[in-house]
Amino acid sequence: MSDLPRKAVTRTAKLAALPLGFAGRATWGLGKRIGGKSAELVAREVQQRTADQLFKTLGELKGGAMKLGQALSVFESALPEEIAGPYRAALTKLQEAAPPLPARTVHGVLTERIGEDWREYFLEFEDTPAAAASIGQVHRAVWHDGREVAVKVQYPGAGEALLSDLAQLSRFARLLGPLVPGMDIKPVIKELRDRVSEELDYELEAQAQQEHAAEFEDDPDVVIPQVVHQSDQVLVTEWIDGIPLSEVIAEGTAEQRDRAGQLLARFLFSGPARTGLLHADPHPGNFRLLPPAAETGQTEEDGGPVGSWRLGVLDFGTVDRLPGGLPRNIGDSLRLALEGDAAGVYGLLREEGFVKESIDLDPDAVLDYLLPIIEPTQVEEFTFSRGWIREQAARIADPRSPAHQLGRQLNLPPSYVLIHRVTLSTIGVLCQLGAAVRLRDELEAWLPGFLAVDAETVDAEAEAEAEAEGTEYAEEEGEPEGEPVQA
Repeated sequence: MSDLPRKAVTRTAKLAALPLGFAGRATWGLGKRIGGKSAELVAREVQQRTADQLFKTLGELKGGAMKLGQALSVFESALPEEIAGPYRAALTKLQEAAPPLPARTVHGVLTERIGEDWREYFLEFEDTPAAAASIGQVHRAVWHDGREVAVKVQYPGAGEALLSDLAQLSRFARLLGPLVPGMDIKPVIKELRDRVSEELDYELEAQAQQEHAAEFEDDPDVVIPQVVHQSDQVLVTEWIDGIPLSEVIAEGTAEQRDRAGQLLARFLFSGPARTGLLHADPHPGNFRLLPPAAETGQTEEDGGPVGSWRLGVLDFGTVDRLPGGLPRNIGDSLRLALEGDAAGVYGLLREEGFVKESIDLDPDAVLDYLLPIIEPTQVEEFTFSRGWIREQAARIADPRSPAHQLGRQLNLPPSYVLIHRVTLSTIGVLCQLGAAVRLRDELEAWLPGFLAVDAETVDAEAEAEAEAEGTEYAEEEGEPEGEPVQA
């Protein structure tokens, strides 16, 4: 491939070939069955050919096409195995690599954005990319001070390609249904479009990454690479080694999977509380499991405990800004649901706009809808699995199911869209890992409102604040001191 395809007509033709290709393979499959091949064998061949085309097309186009592929890859665990299996390998590839741009194109970007003398910034620079993603690719290098660094170079024309792809994909999202059966792709595409400008702004990404790096600098569990240099379309950060989460999913030990899952949950809930930012791109390609050998010289085989492994976190191009941490109503709703307070949960959902004013629902039915989904929070340790998430997906997706009918009447407020997607994506990764996770520990530590004592403290503080404000108002109006006016 000589360069990133940028002409809208070329990209649209390639994207349109996806559903057309599926239809053609279905016809080919019918012919094979008529010719005597078993339906099961033909179905497997059709799915495999579709998976191959999916990776080839989305990977080559990069941009919004590949971004969609990465977003879908974390949800494959919710699909039936006979459908998900053939896609798993192809979609997983999108989390780690894609066909790279040629060196001359990369050198051109570095010359334009850093300067003609860009090579003087580096002692070494590897032309072959270490990873290629949706809007940029990463090269391993050595900075002029001797530090190993990752150089992220944005593809020329990435912004134009991203917007064009997502517009085209949105137009025929329904036709893409056969590629990933059982999933409504259009809302995923819309949410990706809403984040385009942030994804392309490396200055914003550098700020978000540096804020995380400063907060987690001495953290025993999470490693965030420091930002070394940033200019338009180029971002240089410290290099971190480790095992990509996609490899842990494919061949990691049970202990590694459990450790990775626990740390992923910890980072999801602690990040907003500690930085006011939510890392909003939780696909496996953005995480590394760092063995203790990185510091102690011990490997797991040499006796380095898995419990001391850490989670490396990459790519802060998409974040949700939450100055007060995750919304308190999430913790309050979870706590009330676990207490069986249907009326309380329903009241909070109405207050936040999850139930519109024009709709009346049975609070007990709403609680019954939620309880299976929040099962991981009901026990001290929960083992996430593909089977469990498929069961939840089937319950909500089946048009004959009461859960499906009720779910269609619920609303997702705009302020919760990204939180919702990140949470679902993280659960998808935990299910891919098959990890046993003490989720309650993380909720108790980091989610406002989840603990009853936390809720009582906040209520008391709110009362005290209201009383103080009332007293101040009374004094200003000439009321006797110590007799607050009702707020």
